[in-house]
Amino acid sequence: MTGTEFSVAVAGGALTVTRWGAADALPVLALHGITANGHSFARVAAELPDGLALLAPDLRGRARSAHLPGPYGLGAHVADLVAVLDAAGVDRTVVVGHSMGAFVACLAAVCHPDRVAGVVLVDGGFGLPAPPGTDIEAVIGPAMARLSMTFADRDDYRAFWQRHPAFAGRWNTWADDYVQRDLVGEPPEMRSSCVAEAVRADGAQVLEDPETLGAIRALPCPAWLMWTDRGLMDERPGLYTPERLAALDGSGVHLVALPEDNHYTPLFSSTAATVAAQVHAAVQQTVQA
Repeated sequence: MTGTEFSVAVAGGALTVTRWGAADALPVLALHGITANGHSFARVAAELPDGLALLAPDLRGRARSAHLPGPYGLGAHVADLVAVLDAAGVDRTVVVGHSMGAFVACLAAVCHPDRVAGVVLVDGGFGLPAPPGTDIEAVIGPAMARLSMTFADRDDYRAFWQRHPAFAGRWNTWADDYVQRDLVGEPPEMRSSCVAEAVRADGAQVLEDPETLGAIRALPCPAWLMWTDRGLMDERPGLYTPERLAALDGSGVHLVALPEDNHYTPLFSSTAATVAAQVHAAVQQTVQA
């Protein structure tokens, strides 16, 4: 399914958004991870029922929104997503976020409860204690390292990602479309579009900002956290475990385990259908109730 791109006026320029779905379908909003882009949600969009559309911006500092200037940070993403909803004529909807995007979704729900009816969080949104001074580069590993690398051509970049432990043996056309959208420049010196300054600013908030970390416990709307058994490098355990998630007892956040996946794969594997079904259920429970 091919998406349609459009631009939304935001502070400093225009944010690029991809829409999948019929013109008369109800849009939900999708927010990608810290070095990702909107096309990470293409397979989820393809799995949604006909009555739903999906709006996925390339967040400020990434892919076709890489030109947008700072100041960066999760508050800037929240302001940008409100602009997307306004431009699309959406008063209130469900927001699905992956990884860092899940933290943005929680913050948006707290700051704009009239616009966010519910949130679906995919392996993110719930902060875990990090040792003082922890840098985002140490957390996301190769995903950050590639920002300072150059690649001979598109095949070289594809091979880099195919070697990543999270994608090894799991490569498909959905993953390929996603990573190719990130690549800019000309051979033999192509590079990732992600702005390192934006990634560091966003990462610092995910790791240590009290408002960001506390948002999941202050949500004014229904929330579902879909967590994976494996981490960013396909290791066990992943970011979340039943023991770690016990800290959310009493918060009202519904937990959904994804035992066959790592941090990346729910958006690209057959599990995308499970994510789409959860988004649909959230819409039925909140927007269409």
